[in-house]
Amino acid sequence: MKLKYPINLHKGLTALVVLAMMVAYHNFSTGAWIYLALHGGYGFLWLLKDRIYPDKRWEEDTSIGTGIITFLALGLYWVAPWLLISRGVAPPAPLLTIAIFANLLGVFLHYTSDAQKYYTLKYHPGLITEGFFTRSRNTNYLGELFIYGSFALLSMHWVSFVILGIFAFAVFLPGMKQKDRSLSKYPDFEEYKARSGLLLPQFFGSTFVKKEDSNRMAS
Repeated sequence: MKLKYPINLHKGLTALVVLAMMVAYHNFSTGAWIYLALHGGYGFLWLLKDRIYPDKRWEEDTSIGTGIITFLALGLYWVAPWLLISRGVAPPAPLLTIAIFANLLGVFLHYTSDAQKYYTLKYHPGLITEGFFTRSRNTNYLGELFIYGSFALLSMHWVSFVILGIFAFAVFLPGMKQKDRSLSKYPDFEEYKARSGLLLPQFFGSTFVKKEDSNRMAS
């Protein structure tokens, strides 16, 4: 099986799982509906992204056992809606506003940077140093942190942030370091690395321009 199968299954089931929680706990509050829209919508958009511009990392073959473990691990992301809905807490309006804004920003950064990466590498393989990757080498991961951070905010419980921290250090950080190791084969990588942040954008310093681009501009 491909690694994307358990991932896509989790994303596709999220809206149904959250809605089932709302029914089970008789919680149809504004906070619960907003959570359903944000997390369920994120899962739906993930499936669309997989159809339009899939990530080759998730196309790798894996064992059924690894697939099951992957699905169960991703199930930890369902703790946030459970904490929100089962406890019957009502997120205040300012927190709802911040969470929605963070979610929108995260979706924008995550999906658009993935689109840039997919289509750039499809037609022009090499080191990507412009657009969403001008100042940050992992804009997509930054977007995911905003997205899942918004879910943790809505849950109004510290456990959700602990779970997000576990994924950040156990999955996101190794993925970013592996990407750096892969990109280090390009001659311009060290110069690009010095002018960009691993995750957070590095706003100081001149914009990186690849040598072939500068030569083309001068001609």
